[in-house]
Amino acid sequence: MTSQEAIGILMLSPFYFKMSPVDRKKLVQEYCDFFNTIAVRQNDSDNNKK
Repeated sequence: MTSQEAIGILMLSPFYFKMSPVDRKKLVQEYCDFFNTIAVRQNDSDNNKK
């Protein structure tokens, strides 16, 4: 997931706009890292089923 995609999703929450820019940047990075970790695990799981 790209930062732009994450920001688009996170902007749907009113809490996103109450955060400082530094906290927003950290949240976007953590969100992307978490999403990408799950995506890799899912891909590995799918490959093991074949």
